[in-house]
Amino acid sequence: MAFTLTREDGLTLSDDATRLDVDRVHAWLRASYWASDRDRSTLERSIRGSLNYGVYAPGGEQVAFARVVTDRATFAWVCDVLVDEAWRGKGIGRWLMRGVVDETAALGVIRVVLATRDAHGVYAPIGFAPLAYPQFWMEIDQRPNRPRPLDEPPDAS
Repeated sequence: MAFTLTREDGLTLSDDATRLDVDRVHAWLRASYWASDRDRSTLERSIRGSLNYGVYAPGGEQVAFARVVTDRATFAWVCDVLVDEAWRGKGIGRWLMRGVVDETAALGVIRVVLATRDAHGVYAPIGFAPLAYPQFWMEIDQRPNRPRPLDEPPDAS
């Protein structure tokens, strides 16, 4: 059963992957700091293996996207959250994330994580906070363009 919400201004949030404008999402990712080198076939594979949420203007144009990697039972990782530059500042990111969090909770998911370099203000009002015990977390990150904190200088290599 598809998940859909509509705001008073006519924007619609949907998890119907057939509505996604994959070309547009790919262009947004190519302009991002975390996925600028992601090719389209990788994006398509990631969409097939994830829950996907699009926000659409009343005319059907996609204006935002979020992807959720989850077992649909205990854990979810929110990633690739994007709002078209022309649509920013209208509360769409928070509304999208509130819908994503509510939907994952409806699945019974009790742990949701995400990573951001610069959008903490979008996520904090929804309940996201820094990891309580970051020392518990480990990673393997082999991305050639691995994002760095804004205050960390790039590698000298």
